[in-house]
Amino acid sequence: MQIFYYINVPLFSYLSRQSENLFLPSSVWERRAGALSLSHALLPDRLMAEVTRDNLEGPDQDEAISRRIVGDGTAPQSVSAYLDPNYWDERFAGEEHYEWLKDYSHFGHLIRRHIQPSHSVLEIGCGNSRLSEALLEDGVADITSIDISGVAVDRMRKRLRAKGLKGIKVLEADMLDLPFDSGCFDIVIEKGTMDVLFVDSGDPWNPRPLTVDKVLAMLKGVHRVLKSDGTFISISFGQPHFRRPFFEDPELTWSFEYQTFGEEFHYFFYTLQKGRRRFDSTIGNTEKFALPPICLLHEELEGEDYIFRTSVDELNT
Repeated sequence: MQIFYYINVPLFSYLSRQSENLFLPSSVWERRAGALSLSHALLPDRLMAEVTRDNLEGPDQDEAISRRIVGDGTAPQSVSAYLDPNYWDERFAGEEHYEWLKDYSHFGHLIRRHIQPSHSVLEIGCGNSRLSEALLEDGVADITSIDISGVAVDRMRKRLRAKGLKGIKVLEADMLDLPFDSGCFDIVIEKGTMDVLFVDSGDPWNPRPLTVDKVLAMLKGVHRVLKSDGTFISISFGQPHFRRPFFEDPELTWSFEYQTFGEEFHYFFYTLQKGRRRFDSTIGNTEKFALPPICLLHEELEGEDYIFRTSVDELNT
């Protein structure tokens, strides 16, 4: 087994102490600690300028970097808060804009392969993202964006009106109970929204039954509202060997393909076309990829997801 983390030792220690603010359980940190080979994190110049202007050195500087990455008061006290609509209402009331998993400029070339201007598009979990506006700029004229947070919906409506943008309908709705007729969208997109359902899933290889039920409820709802040849696009931290068992549930008829984007950290771009499933596909033969299980550490470092990157050989074999 060989594991490489782009993260420094004091930072790892601090993250371990603050693991209630991470999506990776503390038990996982402890289980892997003995096998870690650690090196200094690749941090942006702006962050280094902030933490070095007080002439901090050694452990003091590492601690300052650690606290800046985790964010004092930015992340909730418990990851379960991400499943609470009240948390999102409070957060969106004070947060103007944040893009999970990069912005459109990083994956727009992948989306354009599947979307045409005439398509009807549903965005699930819009939050305060600018994804729908980017799609509008690309010529898509029929966009529906939903979020469970009424605050996010209200603020997005006001923002669109202020910009004079038309063609985007914004609705308050639950992704587990989509309020749309069957077969009404050509494209359904989610970016990091489904990942939230996994924040307290436990063992990523054997998620809790409640997590399984919620994820399948979402996927079956998406499958239902797609047209007969519609496409579901899921942009995720989650690796294929964790997502595939859900995407290939027997009740879902879509195909399964993915690509990656990103540099220091890879994100997954899944495309699932309804009615195109290959039933010779076998979950058991899924390749294990050299990236970590889902970890949604929220921070604000130049819009990047500076967490850690792992290279794993012969893990869980």
